Amino acid sequence: MSERSMQEPTFLILTALAAAPQHGYGVISDVQEISGGRVRLRAGTLYAALDRLQSEGLITTDREEIVDGRVRRYYRLTDEGGTRLAAEAERLRRHAEAAATRLRARLAGGAVFLGARRLPGLPAGGTA
Repeated sequence: MSERSMQEPTFLILTALAAAPQHGYGVISDVQEISGGRVRLRAGTLYAALDRLQSEGLITTDREEIVDGRVRRYYRLTDEGGTRLAAEAERLRRHAEAAATRLRARLAGGAVFLGARRLPGLPAGGTA
């Protein structure tokens, strides 16, 4: 049985940490950028998610530094986190591909054959 899908904020946080370690504010900014401004994490939401992701072994603390008298903690993706992120990205890619195939068929006024099922849209004999 496959693992259940990730919640969008989890996917975006892991994506933000995929390239390099970041501190909390960097993750918040990156998530907003990745989502085109649609997802805006609040600090409390982010830090609760970071704690959960650490306990699940998907991220770890990379380093800490003192900035203006406050501790700035940097987080990084673990190998397990990278594996889970890659699997989720592939799952989303397959879903997007299926949607695009069906939309192309709809626009073409044809049917798409998927296994034994024929979806309305392409003329008989048409395939995706």
